[in-house]
Amino acid sequence: MDIKDIKTQELVKKYNFKFTKSLGQNFLVDDSVLQDIVDGAEVTEDDLVIEIGPGVGTLTAELLKKAKKVIAIELDDELVPILQNELGDNPKFQLVHKDALKVDFNELIGEEKSVKLVANLPYYVTTPIIVRLLNEGYNFKSLTIMIQKEVAERINSEPNCKEYGSISVLVQYYCDTRIVRYVSPNCFIPRPKVESIVIRLDRLGKPRVDVKSEKLFFDVVRNSFNMRRKTLWNTVKSIGLTKEHMEKAFENSGIDPKRRGETLSIAEFAALSDSIYEEKNNS
Repeated sequence: MDIKDIKTQELVKKYNFKFTKSLGQNFLVDDSVLQDIVDGAEVTEDDLVIEIGPGVGTLTAELLKKAKKVIAIELDDELVPILQNELGDNPKFQLVHKDALKVDFNELIGEEKSVKLVANLPYYVTTPIIVRLLNEGYNFKSLTIMIQKEVAERINSEPNCKEYGSISVLVQYYCDTRIVRYVSPNCFIPRPKVESIVIRLDRLGKPRVDVKSEKLFFDVVRNSFNMRRKTLWNTVKSIGLTKEHMEKAFENSGIDPKRRGETLSIAEFAALSDSIYEEKNNS
């Protein structure tokens, strides 16, 4: 394929930047992908955009053309001066030199009403960042992120397929999901060994299902997928119900205890966890 943009390579060469493998650094060099990320996120002049892992700032520069403000969070000491030199004069740009897993996002968001996260996430922190952003209830309208193909397919998957798992249920509990595009390894330097996907997660106004206990709901989900080849009867044993109460929980939920977790929809997980909750309170 033809690489359409050499600005990233130029900046890497200009600053003699050395990639750090432990930080999972793979920078985009195809401007069509950059544009598809910005377009897929539907960034407007009303949006505060938070970007994690801006690299040398090529995606950041595109976001700044559309957004009200862009806050870039960068961990690498070597990239901070590059970003300051290239983008520091833009009044809409703010750089936070910190680990994204330790940032107080509420402090960054402040009173902003329209907040979107847009990022080419380092693969090694993809799941922890997504889990944190969703579980801690930050005020994001959407997350448009480029992540490893297999992770994106798990997030976007449905019951009764091998990709479906606890991360699928977690994300879809909070969000609608949509794949924006596939991205070839040829679009990066250095070239990763895996394919990537740009996926958009639109935060729902409220969780997809009402549950009596979110903790119990996610405990049931995790147990089901941690032992995905076992029946539901075996996976929920650890919750501590008597055999009689377990039988009632399955009967009241309408879920066959011989099924496996990978066959349950989010609504069915909710029905089962609510029935277990009722039986726990009656035991």
